Parts: sequence; C-alpha cells; structure tokens
Amino acid sequence: MLTSVHRYFSLFGLQPHRTETFKLSTVLLFIESLHDVVGLYLNPPKNMLALCKDGKSQCRALGLKQPTLLMVLNYVEGVTHDDVGHGTTTWFAAMNVRDNSVFTSCKPRHRHHEFLEFLSRFDKLIPTDLDLRRLVKNYSSHKHPKVKAWLAVRTR
Repeated sequence: MLTSVHRYFSLFGLQPHRTETFKLSTVLLFIESLHDVVGLYLNPPKNMLALCKDGKSQCRALGLKQPTLLMVLNYVEGVTHDDVGHGTTTWFAAMNVRDNSVFTSCKPRHRHHEFLEFLSRFDKLIPTDLDLRRLVKNYSSHKHPKVKAWLAVRTR
C-alpha cells in the first residue's frame, strides 16, 4: 500500500510534506497599487527616483562565547553551539530602483521617530531636481501623523 501511495505522489509531483504560507492583502485598490509599483520598477521616469524602503526590526547582534577552532588534518572547524547576545537593532534600508544602490541605517527601535530620521537623512542626499517616490510597507510607523505631515511638506 505504501509503495502505491509513493508511486502516485511521484507520478503527479505531489509533496504533501511541503507547505507554503500566504496572506491576502487587505489594502484597498491593491491591484491598481501593484501595477503602479511594478511599473516604477520596470520603467522609472527619467526625472524621478524611486526608493523602495524596508526595515527589519529586532535583528539580534550575536557573538560566539568561545573562539572558533581552526581546521587541522582530519578535524573539521569547531564552532561553539552557544552565543552571547549583544542586544537588538532595527535595520532600515532604501533601494534605488534605477541603479540598485542601497542606503541603510541601524537604529535602536522601529518607531516613527527613527523612520523620520531615516527619511530626513536620505532626503538630503537626493538632488532636488528629481521627483521622488517612496515605496513603503503598510506599517504603523509609516502612517504616523508626524510622518504624514513631514511628507506633506515635501511635495516632490
């Protein structure tokens, strides 16, 4: 019986032990937004700079408790199984979709204060003659009233 099941799984390319997860978007006009974003990636206007921003909170800074033991004849490199935590950081990054360059910054937290500081830093680096589009996730720090006010003042 088991070999028959295995044969049918193989025949139809079924792999019931493997799963993938997905999440449907709750954003209004998601398909329209998707087309706009993909259009910016594939064909950015000449006088515009599109920056795709993302952040990764709670990145753990780790170190080994013991030094690594070097490889010698008939012995593999030895690495200790435990580590020392050096706290966490939040990593912010913005990718220029035209040339794939990346602007990054590490902050102690992931709040609107840190996000505004990050936006201000790279806003100063962008030439003022360029129209600027920022692509961000639907994250609470990106929708904060102070962030919206900061963006409203910067019309480009």
